[in-house]
Amino acid sequence: MQPPSAPHGLRVAAAAAVAMATAAGGLAALTGTATAVGEPVTVQYRTSASGATADQAEPWIKVKNTGSAAVQLSDVKVRYYFKADSGSPGYRFACSWAVKGCANITGTFGTLAHPTATADRYLDIGFTSGAGSLAPGADTGDMQLRFYRADWQTLNQSDDYSFGGSQTSYANWPKVTAQLAGSTVWGAAPEGNDPTDPPTDPPTDPPGGGQSLFDDFNYTASSDPRISANGWNVRSNSGGPGVPGATWAPENVTFSSTGGNSVMNLRTSTSGTGESTKQTEVLTKAMKFKNGTYAARVRFADAPVSGPDGDHLVQTFFTINDLKAPMADDYSEYDFEYLPNGGWGESSNILYTTSWETYNPDPWQAVNQHTESRQSYAGWHDLVLTIDNSNIKYYIDGQLFGTHDAAYLPERGMSINFNQWLIDFGGLSSSAARSYDEQVDYVLHVKDQVLTPAQVTAKINAYRVAGTNFEDTVPGS
Repeated sequence: MQPPSAPHGLRVAAAAAVAMATAAGGLAALTGTATAVGEPVTVQYRTSASGATADQAEPWIKVKNTGSAAVQLSDVKVRYYFKADSGSPGYRFACSWAVKGCANITGTFGTLAHPTATADRYLDIGFTSGAGSLAPGADTGDMQLRFYRADWQTLNQSDDYSFGGSQTSYANWPKVTAQLAGSTVWGAAPEGNDPTDPPTDPPTDPPGGGQSLFDDFNYTASSDPRISANGWNVRSNSGGPGVPGATWAPENVTFSSTGGNSVMNLRTSTSGTGESTKQTEVLTKAMKFKNGTYAARVRFADAPVSGPDGDHLVQTFFTINDLKAPMADDYSEYDFEYLPNGGWGESSNILYTTSWETYNPDPWQAVNQHTESRQSYAGWHDLVLTIDNSNIKYYIDGQLFGTHDAAYLPERGMSINFNQWLIDFGGLSSSAARSYDEQVDYVLHVKDQVLTPAQVTAKINAYRVAGTNFEDTVPGS
């Protein structure tokens, strides 16, 4: 549960904790819907590149709060749909200028589950916590955004669903969608990509017959007996990772409804000492998961829910088994780890994906491969990990983030874990109480099948259309 530079004490503590806890034991917001009645958010659009072809697309956007309550912009995501040019080139996002500050605006690309004649890709525009909130009636002001082909060739806009060449001044534009806290509240997606549209090829697309774990985290509290019955352990036993003296607090794992979907919340709190620090972890009791596809929709946070900001915090989704001996060749671990305030020698936010082969705790020796991105990942993200017999791939919001080599493939089964914990107090020296939240919408594992992010979306959609909150057909190890 650490990147390559992590202190060895945390590494061995983490592996021991997994063994003890085991013994003790996204895509929710799919592509948009039609405008909701009394929508709390509307989106205005104009373009400064109005030609059928252009060096770059320039969708300029304003988000307006048309509801009666304040809206946190970190809970808002705007989606612009387009048709990829021939050859499926890569695309790059940029912000030229924004009233809210370009540093507070994110852009990520994804692939539609059901392509149409005018859309097979999309650009998701999101906000960090630094963008703040919108009071009723307020808007974001100009967001002068653009995207372009990675090879800088001319792109064709004329067949793009969300493009409006005649829109040279701001106006409401329902061909882009807006999601608020995971629920679509504005706009209409291309046909067949609404959450209410049934998948076109269930259950054969994604492939049928896959033994799967799916959990929508539709529980009442950490003490809900269904959690244990469904194979989960809400951790309470002592041990690492985290600051010395910290405890793992089951009562800080709660459940609520957000945007019509049940969400699990992991809260970590501290007053600047180990004894005051309460961390959270939820993991499967069984280490039976190996090759196949893993996916979760996770909400990372840059800012605390309350109190001062700055702690060296780790927010995670990962798989792991126990290290049986130093440099044991059957150890495995695959991590998504977000550090909103830096840590491990990093001064600012960074996201790691790391594939572990093995390690020696003393003297420290690590055998792993990692990919990192130094930017904010505040907000909801669709995380997908695939493992086959040739490599490990990590995807974020439909885009390939990193590919790791066959040397790091697993030799035996693992548990599936979510946790949030403090590395140290080096980022913030304060005795003031503060707390941080990481949220999880769902988790999916499909045994021995490599699914694309679009197929993951289709599978989650199928579960939810069917009203399935939980399924586990993965055999024990």
